[in-house]
Amino acid sequence: MYKTVLILLINILITNIAFSQLNDSVHHHFSFASTGIYNKTKDASSFVLNNSSGFEIRQKKVSFNTAASWIYGKQQKKLSNNDVSVFTNMDYLKDVQKLYYWALVNFDESYSLKINYRLQSGLGLGYTFVNSPHLNLELSDGFLYETSDLTDPVLGKDIYQTVRNSLRLKYRWSYKNIFSLQGTNFVQPSIISFEDYILKFNNQLSVKLNQWLSINASAVYNKISRTNRENLLITYGVALNKYF
Repeated sequence: MYKTVLILLINILITNIAFSQLNDSVHHHFSFASTGIYNKTKDASSFVLNNSSGFEIRQKKVSFNTAASWIYGKQQKKLSNNDVSVFTNMDYLKDVQKLYYWALVNFDESYSLKINYRLQSGLGLGYTFVNSPHLNLELSDGFLYETSDLTDPVLGKDIYQTVRNSLRLKYRWSYKNIFSLQGTNFVQPSIISFEDYILKFNNQLSVKLNQWLSINASAVYNKISRTNRENLLITYGVALNKYF
């Protein structure tokens, strides 16, 4: 987890310095959410914590965001989740026109999905169908180069590289700036074999209590066909948001 936080802070520092050199006004957004579930009965106990943070810098033609998440859980005192994800994304012309360009770097480690490490990097095109204060809908597609170290259920250690097509649907809907529903969902098949695919769905419902504090409920689903592993987490908790 310390490595994840360090990578996130370095990305924030480098990007903030770079954007500070631009002449146009720069907008910042910081977010943190902590959700979880704890269950204890006479015969069993379990808990899952889902912590995530993000930082966004937006300028007229270029926007940059970086985020990190850590999911940790135990069932019957045995480890069930220790999953770390860090990503950095940059969009060009997103706030200027409907068709824009994106670049992405993503790093994952996951106990539940049997990922020792996974590094993805790539670029592509995106299209904004709707962009208003209350509704946003985007669809993007592109290609990612991936290098991974997995644990195959049959073969054991599996180190490989591939190129994936990355299709993303992103949306956000809000009502009177109080209720909001948002999600980012990926489908990433390998171009070598469509039987090798990754699904990543992350959707959240928020109720705003004041300008910086919200109550959150989130549903996260991940599946990797190569390891035949999947997880589904439904959690609730609080979220902090700060614009400056």
